[in-house]
Amino acid sequence: MWKSNKVAGLFDKKHKIEKEIEKIQRSCKHPTKTIKSIRERVDSSSTIIRWICDECLLPIGYPNKQETDKFFRQ
Repeated sequence: MWKSNKVAGLFDKKHKIEKEIEKIQRSCKHPTKTIKSIRERVDSSSTIIRWICDECLLPIGYPNKQETDKFFRQ
């Protein structure tokens, strides 16, 4: 019983943290961005290339071909 209560408490904390992150990302003006390689999904080891806000870490766009080529040359 103790373990299930602890797990439930951890899931509750996780949910609250995710909601706080969403709130921060919604209010962010995304002043600067960087091209980064990120995981495609939380449960995936595949990566994708996206523009990421430097402030809130939200994926905010797709780089074009030239930007992607420059990213891979670095």
